[in-house]
Formats: sequence, C-alpha cells, structure tokens
Amino acid sequence: MSGSADGSDPLQHHETFESADAGASATFPMQCSALRKNGHVVIKGRPCKIVDMSTSKTGKHGHAKVHIVALDIFTGKKLEDLSPSTHNMDVPNVARKEYQLLDVTDDGFLSLMDDNGGTKDDVKVPDGEVGDRIIKMFREEEKDCNVVILTAMGEQCCMEVKEAPK
Repeated sequence: MSGSADGSDPLQHHETFESADAGASATFPMQCSALRKNGHVVIKGRPCKIVDMSTSKTGKHGHAKVHIVALDIFTGKKLEDLSPSTHNMDVPNVARKEYQLLDVTDDGFLSLMDDNGGTKDDVKVPDGEVGDRIIKMFREEEKDCNVVILTAMGEQCCMEVKEAPK
C-alpha cells in the first residue's frame, strides 16, 4: 500500500508557479570568464547586475580567480563573489516589460495593462523614489504613465516610471 493513511499521495503536494515564461528556466549556467560588467549573475541566490569584475592570477598551480561585485537588481544590495574563472555560475533570465499604468489600488498594488490588453494586478508599488514618482505622476499630476516591470527568478518589481507617449 502506498501513500499516507488518509489516502493522499505525499508526492502530489508540490506547488506549481505559473509564469509568462513557463518552460524556460529561471537561470542558465555561464562560465565565470564569460561574464561581463553590466551583465547579470546569481550571487547567494539573488539575481544581480555586475558592477565590477576583476581577475586575479594566483600561484604557480592555482587557477585564475574572478572577483565579482554586483548589486541585487531588486534590493540594490551589494553582493560579492570570488570564483575560479573556469567555474560555472548561474545567470538569471531577466525580462523587462513595459506596461500602461491603469490604477494604483488603495492597498498599494499597480493595476497594469500590456500591449495586448492583458491586465496584471500583482505588482506592488515599489518603495522609495520610483514608488513616490508613480504616486506623484499618477495621482497628483494625473499623467498617463508607463512602468517597466523587471522579472527574474520568480520575483518582479517595478523599476521605472515614465510619462506615456501621447
């Protein structure tokens, strides 16, 4: 007899996350030596943008090491990594998509529409300057706004807002 006493199969309780790029993995491997400044990389499980890279030669039998300084694309926090240049590191699949801002809900979510008329209501107003600008432009100045949503590794965040072209 398989399964648990209540008849449910314990293997059936896995969560599925639907996303626009279903089927595409969140990350792909890339050799350290192939990474570039302004590119993306995963450090400590976080999607980051590389701001500085340096390669150091080590001793006679050692391998060159790549020192990466990167900023978390969602939090802006600085992360560093030191890896042999021959090692693979994960690179996040980062998607940027522009949406028209329809509304800002009372509970702090953006109501968005894409080019095809599809709506998206699961992005929070970001903290800080971008969030302040969204509220100012949309609520106070009553402008038509477009926002850029960045998606990586199952997370998403509004990165910028701009006045929609007339």
